[in-house]
Amino acid sequence: MQVLKAVFARFWAVWAIIAFVVTMLIFLIPIILFALPAKEPVSTRRFLNIARVWMGIFLPLVGCPLTVRGRENFAPGQQYIVICNHNSLMDIPISSPSIPGGNKTIAKVEFTKVPLFGLIYKLGSVLVDRKSDKSRKESFAKMKKVLDDGMHMCIYPEGTRNKTSEPIKAFHDGAFRLSIDTQRAIIPGIIFFTRYVNPAEEKFYLLPHRLLIEFQAPIAPLPGETVEALKDRCWQIMYNRIAAGA
Repeated sequence: MQVLKAVFARFWAVWAIIAFVVTMLIFLIPIILFALPAKEPVSTRRFLNIARVWMGIFLPLVGCPLTVRGRENFAPGQQYIVICNHNSLMDIPISSPSIPGGNKTIAKVEFTKVPLFGLIYKLGSVLVDRKSDKSRKESFAKMKKVLDDGMHMCIYPEGTRNKTSEPIKAFHDGAFRLSIDTQRAIIPGIIFFTRYVNPAEEKFYLLPHRLLIEFQAPIAPLPGETVEALKDRCWQIMYNRIAAGA
């Protein structure tokens, strides 16, 4: 049974790549016409409006329809730092379009080298070269500007995909330092089932299954709270919710 499942997952991954490329080429036209020529933050907002339609077609096509819960936790006119757990390559295309309004995701600069996709990838991202201290410092300033521009900032505080047996890995400090520095509240965005659909330890593997992202209530930094204390608070909330299951 496991062998058959693995074989099917490879064939399904081929279909997913075909569906992604074909839909990307279709939606590249309105992105080039309407999103690229605009200035920020209009450019990102237009891109995300297009991306929401794109993902609304692509995800059902590959058997991974998405349910979004908790959008009501985003108060109108407020900017939030959204933190998501990270299990799979599927996390980014479901998290960013699911966040209400304009938002950018902290992302690795390496993906910008992929032809055509790299162009799209840049539009929704604050890029960082993790091998460069200078790039990391510059990215922090860019994330502050995203918030100042009236958009949300999406961060994966685990840093890399979770390949452990634990529900969630330890967090890095960046999202929580950003919250304290800007006094913006954090909204945990908890992603379910992408570990099953596209496990990090597998290569060229995709299974159809429903997906879910659930936004929790905002977590505001307390007066005098340290980065470590805020980080621990958020980690515990996310750990408990993920461990409870969908």
